[in-house]
Amino acid sequence: LSKMISGGMSIFGFDKSFRVLGQGYVGSIPIPVIILIVVALIGSFILNKTYFGRYVYALGGNEEAARLSGVNVKRMRMMLFSLGGFITGIAGIVLLSRMNSGQPNAGAGFEFDVLTAAILGGISIMGGEGKISGVLTGVLIIGVLSNGLVLMNVGDYYQSIIKGVVLIAAIGLDGLQHKNRKKKAVPSVQLAAGG
Repeated sequence: LSKMISGGMSIFGFDKSFRVLGQGYVGSIPIPVIILIVVALIGSFILNKTYFGRYVYALGGNEEAARLSGVNVKRMRMMLFSLGGFITGIAGIVLLSRMNSGQPNAGAGFEFDVLTAAILGGISIMGGEGKISGVLTGVLIIGVLSNGLVLMNVGDYYQSIIKGVVLIAAIGLDGLQHKNRKKKAVPSVQLAAGG
């Protein structure tokens, strides 16, 4: 859609004041970092201190159990996709301000880094587990890895391969942890049932 609207061309000519959002500083702290911290704090509060956050974890852990517990699964899913779109919009505006141009290919491949950072940060691909603090740790790991690969003059293709290996390792580790948790849970359920 962005390529259709822009005709595949980059869009320039934004006001200089718009750059502040992506390139400005408050003291020595970049404004994008402040935005990240504010969004992370709000998200952490919502996930850990509200019913909505509990419903999010319930929905991710077991959708059918959440539905049977009275959670309106369709409404929750719509709200979560809307919230994800809103936060993605904030990230898009910050990126637009940082680059000072609208490029139809901007952000291509970011989903790969995001997925890797989330899994490295402890978000389970099985759902229902994870914390925002862990995701921030995962983002820092991916940022350091990406920056290090650039500083070492590693080619783009090799960077993708290395990040892919990291993603596969993270998914494999997550799968093993999930399997081990299931094994530990089964004997306790059997003991409770008298078996």
